[in-house]
Amino acid sequence: MVESTKIKELKGIGEKTEKLFHKIGIDTVGDLIRYYPRGYDVYEEAVPVSEVEEGRVMTVTGAIYGRVQVGGSPRMQVTTLQVKDITGTLRVIWFRMPFLRNTLAAGGAITVRGRIVRRRDGLVMEHPEMFYPPAKYEEKLHTLQPVYGLTAGLTNNAVVKAMRQAFESLNLSREMLPEEIRFKYGLAEYNYALRGIHFPEDKEVFYHARNRLVFEEFLEFILAVRKLKEGSGKLRNEYVMASCPQLERFIGELPFTLTGAQKKVWEEIAEDLSSDTVMSRLVQGDVGSGKTIVAVLALMTAALNGYQGAMMAPTEVLARQHYDSLTRLFEEHGLPIKTVLLTGSMTAKEKRRAYDRIECGLAKIIVGTHALIQGAVQYDNLALVITDEQHRFGVKQRETFAQKGGAPHVLVMSATPIPRTLAIILYGDLDISVIDELPANRLPIKNCVVDTGYRKTAYTFMKKQIAEGRQCYVICPMVEESENLEVENVTDYAAALQAELGEMVVVDYLHGKMRQKEKDAIMDRFSRRESHVLVSTTVIEVGIDVPNATVMLIENAERFGLAQLHQLRGRVGRGGHQSYCIFMSGSKAKETRERLEILNQTNDGFKIASEDLRLRGPGDLFGIRQSGLMNFKIADVYQDAKILKQANEAADWLLNTDHEWLKKLPKYEEPSSVII
Repeated sequence: MVESTKIKELKGIGEKTEKLFHKIGIDTVGDLIRYYPRGYDVYEEAVPVSEVEEGRVMTVTGAIYGRVQVGGSPRMQVTTLQVKDITGTLRVIWFRMPFLRNTLAAGGAITVRGRIVRRRDGLVMEHPEMFYPPAKYEEKLHTLQPVYGLTAGLTNNAVVKAMRQAFESLNLSREMLPEEIRFKYGLAEYNYALRGIHFPEDKEVFYHARNRLVFEEFLEFILAVRKLKEGSGKLRNEYVMASCPQLERFIGELPFTLTGAQKKVWEEIAEDLSSDTVMSRLVQGDVGSGKTIVAVLALMTAALNGYQGAMMAPTEVLARQHYDSLTRLFEEHGLPIKTVLLTGSMTAKEKRRAYDRIECGLAKIIVGTHALIQGAVQYDNLALVITDEQHRFGVKQRETFAQKGGAPHVLVMSATPIPRTLAIILYGDLDISVIDELPANRLPIKNCVVDTGYRKTAYTFMKKQIAEGRQCYVICPMVEESENLEVENVTDYAAALQAELGEMVVVDYLHGKMRQKEKDAIMDRFSRRESHVLVSTTVIEVGIDVPNATVMLIENAERFGLAQLHQLRGRVGRGGHQSYCIFMSGSKAKETRERLEILNQTNDGFKIASEDLRLRGPGDLFGIRQSGLMNFKIADVYQDAKILKQANEAADWLLNTDHEWLKKLPKYEEPSSVII
């Protein structure tokens, strides 16, 4: 069997299961073995009942005390038993498993493993795995069991079975890294690393395997970024732009004064636009630092010089918001700059009208989503493209625009606070500007870190804000019950919150498994104030700007990295009203509290990012959501900062000494992380 073998060739995978694997991006055996676990179940020693801790997954061994009971509603039956040892009794509940009443006998020994939660009548273990008799648990003790990202209908067990079969049949002799690199940085061989990431014998094997795969992913990315820089650094500026008196007047008429940082960054951009070579620049600024107005000035400069400028947003809702605000701004200031919107959901007639205006040059500023680079669009003289870090602008996109006439200036906007040493590596193809100063009129967000006992108080506070005309976000980490019922679930949570807040409050929910059209409709409804509360997964992290939203409640805050929590917090505090962020933690662990307390103390994203780097230990890989920055498959910029720096050193060495190896690198031409 080879990596290109179709997944359906594996035993047990029929047409239906093949389609489910396709939904999560797996079509071949090669896709499968590079579909890394999203986490691991770590099977620890059992603890006495008296030592269980709220918010943690724990194992308890004891005797079944009394009768097994089944209650609840027909839709949600709850099976309850009591597990007793010499230190106390623990209530254990399962959802939709009434048949357990017939399999568990009073007095029998049992081991249960699950999350401990606090209910009105004390601590409870919810929906645990059961080992009956307890000797069965010995087989899993101290092991790490992989947990994969799934889709409805596909079980974790099905992925594990397919993975084991693939490893039994596949020749994994491939080794890409030169020995000098592997020995210098203590990296595992590729075949060992790949097996070790899926089925680690222990934590040590896992770390060794993961370090190797992270290193290789970073190395491939850095080499591709270096190649991008080689190509873009030599491009001659075909669209030289002069400063315009209308622009200076516009800046003077703004209802606020640009900060010193905004002025400095704008001067750097203006200098690029008038220089001999094409601009490739990253503007890095914390949430609320005022990056958008700098982008507007760049677009206006292109338009006032007779050229076209395009602004690409990650979602249709945000694209429409940008379009509306630009149109309004130009009208207010009497500027005859024609702006058009172009998104995938527009009707064929609307698209044709937009295409015509773009091609004839009537439209000077074009705002949209990835529809901006699709085949039917023909630009008249596109001179500037502004994207965000969700839409990194790579070689293929440059070629697309070059075929439509010329090489435009590129400006990438980033709200992710990365320490400068890492930003220089990650964005090596771009010059970097930093807006490190917040506007004077921006009210700092008020924060609080609380436990789940504060929830009722939080809801009361949200009601008060809604009564005053404001809106609220609630963030939940997971989507489906099938994902172990470990944390708050968006759909059930939204229903419970609706009941709590009453029928006068409109509660909507949003998660990543919805279709884009459905997501856009819900976000649009929220931005138009037609709903009061939006319950969402982290899909809300980018793509919506609602100045009227003043409350952000983040459930299970301990499940996220600090940098991601800070990004989520940035969804509020965008208007003139005081805003609040409530970090609710299900863990009482001292380390968790200390970590979250950093967010309580500062709204400075760069300081938070540095603390995130300092505080994250290897153990955090088990349970804390990583940053997701740059869409790496396994690497994480914050968690793996040290490996990122090592990969950068290795890239220097390879570029200077081993050109033959570079030719063998499969992804050297275009890393996935740079593609739109």
